[in-house]
Amino acid sequence: MDNYPNPATDEPTLPLRPDIRIGFVLINKFTLHCVSELIEPIRFAADVSFLSRQIFCQWEWMSCDNQPVTSSCGLQITPTAPFNLDDQWDYVVFAGGLLDETRDSPAWLLEAMRSLQARRIPIITLCSATFMAAQAGLLEGKKCAIHFTTRDEFRQRFPSVTPVIDQTYLSDGGVISCPVGTARDLAMDIILQHCGELRAKKVQKYLLMEESKKRQVSTARSSMGGELKNYDDELVKRTVAYMQQHLSSPEPLQTLTHAMQINLRQLNQAFLHSTGDTAAVHWRKMRLEHARKLMTSSNVSINSVAKSCGFSDASHLISWFRKQYGETPADYRKRRRDVERLIQ
Repeated sequence: MDNYPNPATDEPTLPLRPDIRIGFVLINKFTLHCVSELIEPIRFAADVSFLSRQIFCQWEWMSCDNQPVTSSCGLQITPTAPFNLDDQWDYVVFAGGLLDETRDSPAWLLEAMRSLQARRIPIITLCSATFMAAQAGLLEGKKCAIHFTTRDEFRQRFPSVTPVIDQTYLSDGGVISCPVGTARDLAMDIILQHCGELRAKKVQKYLLMEESKKRQVSTARSSMGGELKNYDDELVKRTVAYMQQHLSSPEPLQTLTHAMQINLRQLNQAFLHSTGDTAAVHWRKMRLEHARKLMTSSNVSINSVAKSCGFSDASHLISWFRKQYGETPADYRKRRRDVERLIQ
C-alpha cells in the first residue's frame, strides 16, 4: 500500500496499556477458520498503522499441554505463552473444532473454565468449544449459539441449555458462544466496544468489506445476536440503564439508591456479584468510557468532555483517565486521530 507510515518516525509513545488482552486456548483439531475470522480484524485494529504490531490489542496463543497443537486442517501452531488463565485477560477464547476433542474434556480444564466465570472474565467459545462450556455447567438455564449440524446432539446432552442456530453469536451467563463461520461479526463488535468506531472503520476498509455486504458499524451491536456486556441480575440491569441515562450529571449515590428503591449496601452487593465493582466504581468506569468516545468523536475541549461525563473539571477527569487507561485524554485523542489519517 502507498500509505504505509515509516515505523522509524511513526512509532507511538510507549509503553501503552492495551485496550484489550485476549488469551487463546487452542484445543487439538481446532477449526482454523473460526480463529482466523476472530483474530484478523483485531490484528488490524491493534496498530496505529498497518504494521500488525500489538499496541492497542494484545493476544497470546496457548495449548493445554504447552506443546504445539494441530488444527483440523493439519496446520500446526506453536504456543506463544505457557498455559495460564490467571493472567489479566479481558477475554479467554477456547477454540474448538472436531467434536471428538471437545465432547469429554478433562476435569481440570472444566474447572479452569469455572474459575474464569467466577472471576467474571468473559469466555468466548468458538465452534465445538461450546460443548466444553456446557459440560462445565456454565450454561445451565442459558442460551448459546451453535451450528445447526450439532444442535441435536447438544440438545440431547444438555437439556437445560437452549441452543440457538440463527444468530452469529450469543452472550449469556458470561459465555460468548460463536459457531463456525461467524466470528468476524464478534470480532467487529469487540473492536467497537473496546477500540471505538474509528478503528472499526479502519478494519473494514483494510479487509475490503464492501458497503453492500457489511453492516454499518454504528448499528452493529443492535443488529447482532447478543451483547458483549450481559448482567444476570435484574437490579443491576435497571441500575446500569439509569447510570447510562445520567452520565452527564454528577448525581450522588443517594439519588441512585432512591431511584432503585434499595439501600446502598444491597446495591453494592448486587454489583460486586455481577461486575466485581461497587456501584460507584462501575458508574465511574462508564463515565470514563463515555469520555473516551467523546475524545475521538468530537473536537470539544477536555473541560467540556469532563462536564459531559459528570466530572467536576478537566483535572478530575485527567486524573481518573490516567489511572484507568494509562495515558491522558489528550494523548488518547492524538493516537486515535493518527488512525483517522489512514482511513481518509
